[in-house]
Amino acid sequence: MLKVLKTLRWAQPVRALSAVTATSGTQAHVSPTTPVPEPDKLYSKLEIEMRGIDPAVLKSYTWFATTAAEHLGIEKGKCWSPRKAHHERMTLLKSVHIYKKHRVQYEVRTHFRYMNFHKLTGSTLDTFLEYIERNLPEGVALQASRTELQQVPEHLRQPPEQV
Repeated sequence: MLKVLKTLRWAQPVRALSAVTATSGTQAHVSPTTPVPEPDKLYSKLEIEMRGIDPAVLKSYTWFATTAAEHLGIEKGKCWSPRKAHHERMTLLKSVHIYKKHRVQYEVRTHFRYMNFHKLTGSTLDTFLEYIERNLPEGVALQASRTELQQVPEHLRQPPEQV
């Protein structure tokens, strides 16, 4: 499955007769241009934070995302949620001008859920994130942060000179 996704990503339309020059007689020189593919980026970790008001919806969406990751061959890390929700209370006056003692309280509870995925390529990560973002249920917010692997710069690879 991953090989198919990788080959589809790099398949770009290439014009076979992009540079046709007429030479002597009826011969034509054809030089096809082939794009040089960039190496795919590597990511060590993808951290996903989900927020919502219904913990059952968050739990169901976590199951959906982990199942999608298994089908794409992504290594799943920890999935957890804090026991208590974040409470935000607002106290408002019932009347605008008088009756200062009469108030109303409103409360919003926000539940959180966290998921980690490890060892991803750039194309797999983009495909996975697009898929789970398109199927995001109502009332759920998603925040994803990725950690990219990079090569060590050349000036840091060489050992320090002995003094």
